[in-house]
Amino acid sequence: MILIILGIIILTVSFFINKQREEFQKIAKGIRLAGLAIIVVGFLTSCIKQIDAGQVGVKSLFGKIDNEVLSSGLNLINPLYDVKTIDIKTLNYTMSGVHDEGDKEGDDAIRVLTADGLEVIIDLTVLYRVTSDQAPRLIRETGLDYRDKIVRPLTRTKIRDNAVYFTAIELYSNKRDLFQGRIFKSIDTDFKKRGLILEQLLVRNITLPQNVKTSIEEKIKAEQEAQKMEFVLQKEKQEAERKRVEAQGIADYQKIISAGLGDKQLQYEQIQVMKALVTSPNSKVIVLGKGNTPVILDTKDGKN
Repeated sequence: MILIILGIIILTVSFFINKQREEFQKIAKGIRLAGLAIIVVGFLTSCIKQIDAGQVGVKSLFGKIDNEVLSSGLNLINPLYDVKTIDIKTLNYTMSGVHDEGDKEGDDAIRVLTADGLEVIIDLTVLYRVTSDQAPRLIRETGLDYRDKIVRPLTRTKIRDNAVYFTAIELYSNKRDLFQGRIFKSIDTDFKKRGLILEQLLVRNITLPQNVKTSIEEKIKAEQEAQKMEFVLQKEKQEAERKRVEAQGIADYQKIISAGLGDKQLQYEQIQVMKALVTSPNSKVIVLGKGNTPVILDTKDGKN
């Protein structure tokens, strides 16, 4: 559009010079041709609009927004249209208390009051994107600075509104997922009304007051010690049960042996032992006196 305006100005100047003197007519003709060329180039560049991948174009004519959306690629349009591009890829907005980690400098964490009246600091990341067919309405109603007008204030407000239903310890431990799901649902509803889609809500960190944090850590430590002691007691019980079973088995074995061994059985066993000793090449068996106990003399080295 600028080139068209510049060409018209040059063309006007050429006509003005042409009327002054005859010697300027040739110069005026060249200027006129240059002006016409600039107008043609400006017209062509204004009629063709390139939209990059992951973006859409929204046309406006003298401040009036057109509902037609230009897709990525080359688009042929009226040169009088002004085209604004909007990113429809996934965007993120981070609010953090860590310096230079969030989108705003300094401490941008969200401070909320819980059901038990304690102040909790929450670091959060919002993943969202613009609905392509709702881009004209978004620009018409909000403008291009929708991140600062919708995403940031709406997210912070919904988190504060929902935090009052949970205690500080619940947010920090067992109900963190429930809290995250609740704020996701409430934010997603309002985003859709504005032409935005909430893809994910990431609670990065929840910082509790120091005294509450210390109490939780002590409680967790006590629970861990109790679990450890329970494990030790269970192990000791299992060991005691193993020893009892072992002792019972030995007692049963001795009982069976005692009940099964009679005089005849013992005499038979004794005969078998003596037979083995007699047949051994390394010893002799001599029975002395009237007793039944043999005296074994080792004759291996020639000793009696």
